Amino acid sequence: MLAASGAFLFALTALKLPSVTGSSSHPAGTALGVSLLGPLAMPALSTLVLVFQALLLAHGGLSTLGANVFSLGIAGPLAMWTVYSLMRRSGFRWELACGVAAVVGNLATYLMTSFQLALAFPDVSSGFWGAFVKFAGIFFVTQIPIAIVEGAFTVMVLRNLAPVLKHWRLEGARA
Repeated sequence: MLAASGAFLFALTALKLPSVTGSSSHPAGTALGVSLLGPLAMPALSTLVLVFQALLLAHGGLSTLGANVFSLGIAGPLAMWTVYSLMRRSGFRWELACGVAAVVGNLATYLMTSFQLALAFPDVSSGFWGAFVKFAGIFFVTQIPIAIVEGAFTVMVLRNLAPVLKHWRLEGARA
């Protein structure tokens, strides 16, 4: 499960989709790992994936590794786990809770990235908050639809994995 979650994270975050500013956006990819392993596994997985992407794909970079790990591996997964847990306790089906939580986790990742960028590059006239609003506004134009698709895709993958996971857990319990 750890390797599959890492491969899923690598594949989704390696997808570079054109963004409004000429840069790129991508799915966060942490939803599957959070669903299978919990949020505490995601900082390590995110670090591995981000280092490989920086070295092999020139995506991200080593100088921004700490900020990227915090947004992708900590902020997004914790937001996702919180939403998922609250929705399940409130009686929502796991599919809906997981899909909504994946969307929230993706958006929380980019909200944290906007916060980090605003700290690093405050707007000359409007300061931190002006920069934060600009960064978040630019990200969310492309990130909202990406987050919705990621949520649906994660639920689809987990639905297809459910029989395998049940078999694996039953076999593991017998051993």
